[in-house]
Amino acid sequence: MSAPHHDETSRGDGVARGPSAPAAGLRAARDGKVRRRWGGLSGKLLILTVLFVMLSEVLIFVPSVANFRNTWLTDKLTIAGVAASVLVETDMVSPAVQAELLRATGALAVALDEGERRRLIAMVETPGEIDRTVDMGKADAMTSVLESFAILLSSGDGQMRVIGPTQMGIGGRVDIVMPEAKLRNAMWAFSVRILALSLVISAITAALVYLSLRWLLVRPMQRLTRSMARFQASPEDPTLIIAPSRRDDEVGDAEHSLAAMQATLTETLKSRRQLADLGLAVSKINHDLRNLLASAQLFSERLEHVADPTVQRLAPKIIATLDRAVGYTSSVLAYGSAREAPLRRRVVRLDLLVRDVGEVLGLSSDGPVAFENRVEEGAEVEADPEQLFRVLMNLCRNAVQALQQSGSDMLVRRVIVEADCRTAEVAVRVRDTGPGVPPALREKLFRPFQSAARRGGTGLGLAIAAELVRAHGGEISLVERAGPGAEFEIRLPRVMPQDPQNVEGGGETAESGRVSATVDSGR
Repeated sequence: MSAPHHDETSRGDGVARGPSAPAAGLRAARDGKVRRRWGGLSGKLLILTVLFVMLSEVLIFVPSVANFRNTWLTDKLTIAGVAASVLVETDMVSPAVQAELLRATGALAVALDEGERRRLIAMVETPGEIDRTVDMGKADAMTSVLESFAILLSSGDGQMRVIGPTQMGIGGRVDIVMPEAKLRNAMWAFSVRILALSLVISAITAALVYLSLRWLLVRPMQRLTRSMARFQASPEDPTLIIAPSRRDDEVGDAEHSLAAMQATLTETLKSRRQLADLGLAVSKINHDLRNLLASAQLFSERLEHVADPTVQRLAPKIIATLDRAVGYTSSVLAYGSAREAPLRRRVVRLDLLVRDVGEVLGLSSDGPVAFENRVEEGAEVEADPEQLFRVLMNLCRNAVQALQQSGSDMLVRRVIVEADCRTAEVAVRVRDTGPGVPPALREKLFRPFQSAARRGGTGLGLAIAAELVRAHGGEISLVERAGPGAEFEIRLPRVMPQDPQNVEGGGETAESGRVSATVDSGR
C-alpha cells in the first residue's frame, strides 16, 4: 500500500504542516511572507464583514420599501382628497382641475365614496378590469410588506384600485384607479437608490471593521505565529522568546502565556540536553569504572586474611561499600529512563541503615562534622534497602558539604538523623546546622541541574532522592522552619512486616513509623 499523502501547504496558523516542515515554509513563516488567497483570516474577515453589513441593509430595506409604498399611495390619496373637498363645496370640479388632479395622481379615475352614493370627481377614460385592490385603512405592517414585494415582482401591466379616507374632515373615502406600473416603477427607483446607498455604507463599514479587526486581532496573531515559527526552528535559543507587548487584553494574556511557555520549554530542553550529555559521559566511563571497582574488590578481599583487629573490623564494610558502588554503576543509567528497575522491598532496620550512612561518609559524633543517629534502636521500615541508603546518603552528603563550606572553627557543624515511629506513616528527617537553603532554590530543589547551591555541584542529588522516594510511594519535602540550618522530610507508606525473618540487619518486628532527615543547601 502506498504511503498516505501529507498536506504540507500552509494553513491558517502560518506554520507549514506535515511529517517535517520544509525549510522554505519555515523561512516564509518566520518572515511573515506566507501568501494566502481569500481563505486566510484577513480575507474571511473582509468577506464576513461585507456579508453581515449587507444582511443588516436587507433587514432595513424590507420595511423601507413597504413604508415607501404606503407613503406614495397616501400622497396620491391626499391629493385626491383635496379635490374631493372642492367637490363637496362647489358640487362640481372644473375640467382644468380634473386634468391637473389626474396628472398629479397619475390616476385614470378619481371618485368620492360617501357611503350612500358614489360621486365621480375626474376620469380620463373608463377603467378596465381591476387586478389589485388596496385599502389603506386596513393596511398593517405584514400586509404592507407582502403587497410591496408582490408589486415589485409583478409585470406591472394591470390596474389597481386604491381606497383611503379623505382629508380635511369632509367624511367618506377617496377611491382612485391607476396603472400598477406607476407604483412599480417608483418602488424600483427607490430600491435602486437604497441599494446604492447600502453598497456605499457596506463598503465604508466593512473597511473600518476590517482595518480595526486586522489591527486588533490579525496582526497580533501573525506576530504570535512568527514568534512560534522562529522558536520552533531553535527552541534552545532564549533570544527567540517573544517579548510581550503592553496590551491589557486577551491578546496580551496570550503573549505573556506564550513567553512563559517558551521560557519553560527552553529551560527544560537545556536540562534535557545536560541529562543527555551526562548519560553519554556516564556510559563512556561506566565500563572502566566497573573494572577498577572489581580490582578494588579483589584487593579488599585479601584484607580479610590480615589478623589486625582494626582491619578485621573495617574490611567487611569496605567490601560492602565496593559492592554498592558496583551495583550503582550497573543501575545509574536507569535514572530518568521510561522504565526503572523494580524495587526489592524488605523490612529494614532503619537505625542500622543510618549508622552505615554515617560510617561510609566517615562521620562520627566527635568529628569535625558531628553525626548524630537519633533513630530509635530497632525502628523498622519496609523499603528497598539499597535505594533508601542512596536517598539518605545523598541528603547527608549534601549537608556535610554545606557545613564544610563554613569557614570559622567557632561554628557548630552537626548533622542529625532522627525517626518518628508513632504516626500512621513512616517519616525520616535529617537536620543540619548549616546556612540553610537559599530562597531562590526552594521552588526548584528537586529538579535536576537546577538545585546546586555549591560551586561544582550538579544538582542531581536531590533529584535522584526525590525519584527514589516517589518510587516507594512516598514524598520528600523541605521543612519550613525558623532559625539556621535546613531540614528535609521523607514520608513513606507505613506497612506492617509480614515475616519477622525478612528484617535486614536482625531485630524484632516493630511498628513502622515516621523518619526524619535534615540536609543543608549545598544540594
